[in-house]
Amino acid sequence: LDPAKRFMDSRNARRVSDVETILNAVHQYVIDNKGDFPSGLTEDTEFMLGTYGASCDYYNGGCNVETGACLDLREDLAKYLKTIPLDPQIGIEEETYYSIFRDSEGIVTVRACAAEEMEISTSR
Repeated sequence: LDPAKRFMDSRNARRVSDVETILNAVHQYVIDNKGDFPSGLTEDTEFMLGTYGASCDYYNGGCNVETGACLDLREDLAKYLKTIPLDPQIGIEEETYYSIFRDSEGIVTVRACAAEEMEISTSR
């Protein structure tokens, strides 16, 4: 048994759970708000979730965040999430290392930007 691999697998399992949790909260917000999306979640732009107002650019784990500032959904999702999940290895409130993207059809994708040796995302 490789302890390092077991820790990595554990972190990735947490990331899978976190992306599902975030997506479920956004989905419930949309339902409760008659189809409106959380403020700031514009079409065709991938955002890093977090509170950092400066640079949140990140290119890894399938993430292609170029927006320059994080998207803070704490207020919009407060009814559904006690806190926005943080990546278990490097996430902080300012930069969670989870991204969110809404396409022109209204499909929302949440990604774990710091996933290890795999891509982790879910869409609805």
